[in-house]
Amino acid sequence: MTQLPTAPVHLTAGGVSLVLDCSDGRLPAVVHWGAALGEQSDAELRALAAADVLPLQPSTPDVAVRLSVLPEPHTGWTGRPGLTGHRDGHDWSPAFTVTDLTVTDIPSATSEQAASGPDTSGSASGTATSGAATSGAATSGAATSGTAASGAAQRLVALAEDRVAGLALRIEVEMLVSGLVRLRAAVTNRAPGTYTVDDLTVALPVPGRAREVLDFAGRWGKERTPQRHELVVGTHQREGRRGRTGPDAATVLSVGTPGFGFASGEVWGVHVGWSGNHRHHAERLADGHQVIGGGELLLPGEVRLAEGDTHTGPWVYGAHGDGLDAQARRFHDWLRQRPQHPVRPRPMTINVWEAVYFDHDLERLTDLADRAARIGVERFVLDDGWFRGRRDDRAGLGDWFVDEDVWPDGLAPLVDHVRALGMEFGLWFEPEMVNEDSDLAREHPEWIMQADGRLPVRARNQQVLDLAIPAAYEHVLARLTAVIGEVGVDYVKWDHNRDLVEAGTRGAGAAVHEQTLAAYRLMAALKERFPALEIESCSSGGSRVDLGVVEHTDRVWTSDCIDPLERQQMNRWTMQLLPPEMLGSHIASGTNHTTGRWHTLAFRAGTALFGHLGIEWDLATATEAEERELTEWIAHYKAHRDLLHHGDLVRVDQADPTQLVYGSVAPDRREALFFLAVIGRSEVSPRGRTTLRGLDPDTRYRVDPLVAGDVPGLEPAPWWSGDRVFSGRALEVVGVQAPMTFPETVVPFRVVAV
Repeated sequence: MTQLPTAPVHLTAGGVSLVLDCSDGRLPAVVHWGAALGEQSDAELRALAAADVLPLQPSTPDVAVRLSVLPEPHTGWTGRPGLTGHRDGHDWSPAFTVTDLTVTDIPSATSEQAASGPDTSGSASGTATSGAATSGAATSGAATSGTAASGAAQRLVALAEDRVAGLALRIEVEMLVSGLVRLRAAVTNRAPGTYTVDDLTVALPVPGRAREVLDFAGRWGKERTPQRHELVVGTHQREGRRGRTGPDAATVLSVGTPGFGFASGEVWGVHVGWSGNHRHHAERLADGHQVIGGGELLLPGEVRLAEGDTHTGPWVYGAHGDGLDAQARRFHDWLRQRPQHPVRPRPMTINVWEAVYFDHDLERLTDLADRAARIGVERFVLDDGWFRGRRDDRAGLGDWFVDEDVWPDGLAPLVDHVRALGMEFGLWFEPEMVNEDSDLAREHPEWIMQADGRLPVRARNQQVLDLAIPAAYEHVLARLTAVIGEVGVDYVKWDHNRDLVEAGTRGAGAAVHEQTLAAYRLMAALKERFPALEIESCSSGGSRVDLGVVEHTDRVWTSDCIDPLERQQMNRWTMQLLPPEMLGSHIASGTNHTTGRWHTLAFRAGTALFGHLGIEWDLATATEAEERELTEWIAHYKAHRDLLHHGDLVRVDQADPTQLVYGSVAPDRREALFFLAVIGRSEVSPRGRTTLRGLDPDTRYRVDPLVAGDVPGLEPAPWWSGDRVFSGRALEVVGVQAPMTFPETVVPFRVVAV
């Protein structure tokens, strides 16, 4: 057995420190998570751990309550427990003792990624089997104390057991190079009989000065709506029971010092990297303890461990920052360091859904492709409606064969035409779903997810295909492989248009856990068969936006609503988790499909520019002037997408809620692209100075508007004329007068060092 540390372990990277007390064979407990502490001796770390022990209070246990990253009731902890389970009513309160602990560097992004993804090897019984907690140390190197190597990613692995309960535990804690922390736990049944796992939740403490909660709500077409409130005594718990992440998911649940904003105010946040049912929570106890945490939400009986079986929970990510921008950049930096992160320029895309819907016609679609290529589009995506019997959303789903009536010569004529124009070809699928009116459902009704022999309520006229059934999984994989391989599909828009209601395997109980793992396996299998294939996660728009699915996908569809006024909010807050290059951001038609609002092309295009740009519009209805303006906006995107997709996100705190200022600053601070978005009518006019944050204070910059075509209502500010140069410090502290514009206008500004 590795010698256990005698002093706390200090992991540090990216300006963040995580100090873990692992003394006396107890589970790791967080002494400090926050700003970097610098070099610390063992004596200093012991002093920090001693200073963290709560004094005894009346009517409390006679020993100080100790909170580990897997909270344990046997210590006197009265908050949410980390492990909830039982063996036919017994072994429900385990007391774990650490038997082995190692701390190692993670040598590279490739190695970091090797252990990063959700476990996709689960069995049909609902048991995830990777990383058994019964084995010895999975990482090399002896356990260490003191300060670990700053700047490198580091991993702590603790193995523990409770011999009386017949359980083994594995806890992994990683400090990633960006300063992002992630952790997960795995429990193994080492005794005869079945051990039922009801909950496996990890938690991180936050200091008492963090008293304000920010997380997100939302609905279809209005995802990532921020909500704030005070953290009071009790538990603020956000549950996702949709069988997918959901439009109302907490996304990142943060607790910070009151009034924290984009630029300042300490903030600690957690995100559960899982695409099925899940929980996030923030908790304040009467003894002053405050924690945030999360994990998978398990349905009754989903995880029942036979002797030797292991259940591994999803990664839970913790992000600390001085301000929300710093927190967001920890997620962005880590995602960009992954070996599978898309690095080639994000192709300018057209998706034909709002142009043709189910009305597929070769002549009309080739004309649309001609128009798209003419204005600079690089990827053409054929949406729903290409397969057998799919003339509306009531039939055909699951029958992944090209509809011979609509496409008598197959998709090849369209694909060949698109490729001849120099564009990639993408295709829509919804692999996890099935219409009852389909050949697949008629042939295999037993493959539909259900509870107790009755079909769940329909949603969008469809049901869920049970991919935990091996034959169903293999059938879908074979059909997708055949279609993708036949015409060489470059890009898959992977949709998921309903919640998983009463989601069970016939005769075997609830199965959301297994369905989620199967979806991950299916994506991974297609990527293995087609290494150049890109996948977009679309789920009724933005209902599957999480760090579990993006291990297998290259972008997400932020929302089905591309009304630019709505997208100003949704893009802004989805970037709290994902960088702009992963967010599908499309230019809508003049009258919006979802809201019925009409907006200028300048507002639609200017809003969509900061993301992975695309078009969702019947270009045959565009005027010559609109086509010229679109061409210019697309040229701006191509000229600046490297900056937009590799720079640091900056969102400026504004006193006037009708004005948003945000943008991307190059890592070397020599260039930036900022956006001024006017989203309503202010009570004053003009609105006053606009400040631009994140630039080098001692560098001089020139600031120029970057517009295309005519921006209605735009009155240039006087300072635009002449050769005006500003220091970065002056732009951040003093700022410049914003131009006069109509509401619902976006004006980009290019900032370049001189």
